[in-house]
Amino acid sequence: MKTDYELQQDVLKTIQWEPLINAAEIGVTAKDGLVTLSGMVDNFAIKINAEIAAKNVLGVKIVAGDLIVNYRNSKVKDDTNIAEKVLESWQNNKFVSDANISIKVKKGWLKLEGEVEQHFQKVMAGNILINLPGVMGVKNLIVVKSNSIDSIVQKDIEQALDRNWALYPLDIKVDVKTNKVKLTGLVYSIYQKEEAGRLTWNALGVCSVENDLALI
Repeated sequence: MKTDYELQQDVLKTIQWEPLINAAEIGVTAKDGLVTLSGMVDNFAIKINAEIAAKNVLGVKIVAGDLIVNYRNSKVKDDTNIAEKVLESWQNNKFVSDANISIKVKKGWLKLEGEVEQHFQKVMAGNILINLPGVMGVKNLIVVKSNSIDSIVQKDIEQALDRNWALYPLDIKVDVKTNKVKLTGLVYSIYQKEEAGRLTWNALGVCSVENDLALI
């Protein structure tokens, strides 16, 4: 098991390895698997990328993203222009354009609400916005309400998890009740936990995934 110092250094080196991130702007502390990122970055995309990089380090159990977004560019858009850019981005994406989604913008913070049929649409609706100028953060409250009448096949989800190189041969238990799925078992990283959840959400008809996978 890594010491707090070793984990801190691994996260720092991982962030330094990312060409889009200025590691000098980011401070890292580690305590019993909890990693905290602090400092000020130029845009929201850098904040997200730094958090993802930290999550992928072996030994990290939780990432607290205390990074502050501070646009130093004077051409940053106001809330009205940001909202217009959001709607334009959604309209140009065939998987999101017809979805029932609304947006509220306040001082660069985006709040997304509404309903979609599949989880990947919710994720995509939020991810499209990461690189928009002026965005300070995204709160994605979109709800998945599937119209699929097909029953969720537990074996199909289990096989999808087994096919993934990052998850094989982990012993992950899948429990299906109507359109809700629960995952239990042990994994070695946040990446594995999130990947198992992502693959489970891909099953048609799933409206809820309770990801109770525990990190070793």
